[in-house]
Amino acid sequence: MEQIGTATVKMDQKFEEIDSEGRWQKLYSEIRNQSHECSYKVAKYPENRNRNRYRDVSPFDHSRVKLKNTENDYINASLVVMEEAQRSYILTQGPLRNTCGHFWLMIWEQKTKAVIMLNRVIEKGSEKCAQYWPTAEEREMAFRDTRFLVTLLSEDTKSYYTTRRLELQNIQTGEKRELYHFHYTTWPDFGVPESPASFLNFLFKVRESGALGTDQGPAVVHCSAGIGRSGTFSLVDTCLVLMDKRKEPSSVDIKSILLNMRKYRMGLIQTPDQLRFSYMAVLEGAKFIMGDSSVQNQWRELSKEDQEPLSESPPAPQPQARCPTERHNGSQQEDGGDYRQDGKAPAQSPCKEQELDGSTAQSVHKRRREDSISKSSTAKTPQSKSRTNDSERKRKRAKTSDY
Repeated sequence: MEQIGTATVKMDQKFEEIDSEGRWQKLYSEIRNQSHECSYKVAKYPENRNRNRYRDVSPFDHSRVKLKNTENDYINASLVVMEEAQRSYILTQGPLRNTCGHFWLMIWEQKTKAVIMLNRVIEKGSEKCAQYWPTAEEREMAFRDTRFLVTLLSEDTKSYYTTRRLELQNIQTGEKRELYHFHYTTWPDFGVPESPASFLNFLFKVRESGALGTDQGPAVVHCSAGIGRSGTFSLVDTCLVLMDKRKEPSSVDIKSILLNMRKYRMGLIQTPDQLRFSYMAVLEGAKFIMGDSSVQNQWRELSKEDQEPLSESPPAPQPQARCPTERHNGSQQEDGGDYRQDGKAPAQSPCKEQELDGSTAQSVHKRRREDSISKSSTAKTPQSKSRTNDSERKRKRAKTSDY
């Protein structure tokens, strides 16, 4: 235990050094500059244009997930394989209204046991994801283009996340499978979770389901673009797995692991804040991995998951969030919008990360929000309010996006 304590102290000291010297922006820039350039030609084919939520977030050709039982095999999703950790994730964008059927086809073909959703359908007045699963009121959703029926079996709502059990039926064959839908409902757009405690409590709930194990197909992880929040989740989980395998926390180099993950999908981790939070969550999670089982109860208590969920500000009219197959959701594409704050369309070039990160300044004011797990609480996260009129919403959609 003394050796373990020494190792974690070293990690803490390294974190404090970066923090006190304000070097997160520098470290983040190093990661961007050292990330690999890879081709993504298929994503740019004309027939795939309306299958991409953002023009500057594309799956690499070498790691993209290919649909099998359909004429067009394209979906904006990447298979991220971390061999030493024996973890595989499918990182993907939030389904568009016209790609919900493709999404469920991918889940069926990949034998996925869990979908991990880290965004809300509507954020800051914009649709960031189609409503691709049935609500408690309707119970079922059918996707005629790929011939799947999704049924809601149960729903357990906590203060900041919801766990659902879904049944996915292949209408063509009649075969049915059950899967989990883990939905983190309070991770803010352009931000980080409320605390490492709440995030780790959620992560370990996912782990306890067995859905991340080697005996299952890769878990599907998505936010809106499938790179920021999704990258944070996958990075922290992978680092903790490696700590457990090596029994030596200080041997896990978070930066190098992130660079490895970026070989499979561009732009993972989208702000210095998300990078800093990832380090914090790994440090806190290391306590449990290294033998302090009491911290899991602390995470649960600090996250206050059993409190009443925060009431959502006026939800968008249901038709906005629906996933009908008869209509495309190409508005963000048609209006020239992507996930960058500056609203400028990026050049058609290799995936050098400078083009992907035009919004990092937006999160600077949140830098110290997660300073320690001891300060975690269920302070309300401002949610989107439907105050914008139609013209404002269109303008906003052309300028902003998710991380």
